[in-house]
Amino acid sequence: MSDVSSKNTWRWQLRNRITTIEELSKVVNLTGSELNALSTKSQLKMAITPHFLKLIDKNDSNCPIRKQAVPTRAELNFCENDLFDPCGEEKDTVVYGLVHRYPDRVLLLVTNLCAMYCRHCTRRRLVGQRETSLSQEQLETAYNYIKKNKKVRDVLISGGDPLILCDNKLELILKNLRAIEHVKIVRIGTRVPVVLPQRITPGLIKMLKKYHPLYMSIHFNHPAEISQETKTACKMLADSGIPLGSQTVLLKGINDSPKVMLQLMHGLMEIRVRPYYIYQCDLAPGTSHFRTTIDTGIKIVESLRGYTTGYAVPTYVIDAPGGGGKVPISPDYIISRSKNNIIMKNWKKEIYVYPEQGRKVYSENKQTRSSREEILL
Repeated sequence: MSDVSSKNTWRWQLRNRITTIEELSKVVNLTGSELNALSTKSQLKMAITPHFLKLIDKNDSNCPIRKQAVPTRAELNFCENDLFDPCGEEKDTVVYGLVHRYPDRVLLLVTNLCAMYCRHCTRRRLVGQRETSLSQEQLETAYNYIKKNKKVRDVLISGGDPLILCDNKLELILKNLRAIEHVKIVRIGTRVPVVLPQRITPGLIKMLKKYHPLYMSIHFNHPAEISQETKTACKMLADSGIPLGSQTVLLKGINDSPKVMLQLMHGLMEIRVRPYYIYQCDLAPGTSHFRTTIDTGIKIVESLRGYTTGYAVPTYVIDAPGGGGKVPISPDYIISRSKNNIIMKNWKKEIYVYPEQGRKVYSENKQTRSSREEILL
């Protein structure tokens, strides 16, 4: 296999990730802030696939792709609001690797491996620390828990990134979950189509198609991430019948403007990825420089509603700190309520009155009732 063709394989991409300051400095003009963060003393872990590196502006430290991949000194600053486990997953962990918070669904964290370490990662307590996956024994314990809890109908497979696993191991997990009668839906959470699109191979697609209904949530943050390779990967997934949704983290200096977010949502719709969630950035340690105000998120949703199709308007949510689950945050379109009316504004901030149903009852006269009966006949 030639060197050119080998670069198109996902295993080559993984083997050749940029993980050291020496490697990165050869291709990127690093700033003092980046050099400081990448020093041995900082102990910050970095991994960037050659594919994602290709998308980075090598001379601009404000590049939104670069900010997601290359550590800066800001990551060494900790805020009093930072939480080791911002989403409270550990308190809802029922067996190793399995989180059960909502009544009908569970989160199965099958691996700590990721193709790239995102600088805003909410699971940085796990990802990048030890590159391990659940053992067969640990997986069996998780399957047994799910079997005993018949209310569980939906399993989200995440990590790390489950698509880092080889086809055989991933299929074994899907097969075991599908063998549980009350599990009706399986979902996969991944960033692989963005940072390692070469992983989406015909062999993987052929295997995944056997386990429908299967859904996939893909982590996109910026329109520049929608490379030609990513478009191809999403086409293969969509053509295989897998509904695709996007999960976007609202990040200061990356996508916190209505213009950028609208471009991203339109780009996703064009590649058949339905915008699903915009997340407020979690309180993970060292990520305070990425967090915007809540008003920023609300204004972005307002800028989408009415200016594009509803299909392209995701739900803006906060993962309540400490394990409260996802809380939707929406612009307030209701101005006031009374016994008889709701006064509201639309996307153009025009005022409308909607009458509450059942407040006033009018009697039909005999002629009106007869006409209505004739229509029904």
